[in-house]
Amino acid sequence: MRASDDVPFNTDSAWSFVHSEVFGRTFREGMLLVEQTANYLDGPGRESSKSLSRSAALSYASASMRLTTQLMQIASWLLVLRAVREGDMTFADAGEDKYRVSPRDGGESGSLDAEVPSTLASLIDASNQLYHRIVRLDLELFGVQKSEIGATDAVAQQRALFAAFPTKQ
Repeated sequence: MRASDDVPFNTDSAWSFVHSEVFGRTFREGMLLVEQTANYLDGPGRESSKSLSRSAALSYASASMRLTTQLMQIASWLLVLRAVREGDMTFADAGEDKYRVSPRDGGESGSLDAEVPSTLASLIDASNQLYHRIVRLDLELFGVQKSEIGATDAVAQQRALFAAFPTKQ
């Protein structure tokens, strides 16, 4: 299902955003964070994780998996919007559910063991901040996702209830 079929969005403001310096900075910030995280996890992070206690090593592994997953979602969203900017994708296609981000897909930091290196904690914090900003941008550009409409739309909930329990006439 395409976003344009469900929820109208302002093509002019979306076009302005993907061609703006704000998007350019956000794109560079996101890609730099992906690169910094990869370099850390493959280098100093791997070395420091070897000296952690068993529980801290488990916390480190879990946190690094959540972090890399979240960063993949960030990078994917940014690359989709770059494809829109370059004319390789339409706004309607970019608004499809499979390209959207949602607050429940990421941004969960979990609990970190006190021994986990502060660099990893800083990368997680930066990723969470960027992810939440991208969620807000996504909602501003494309509106409410279809899956969220049914869950929050009281009229839709009432219709579903009446459909489930039809009255006799």
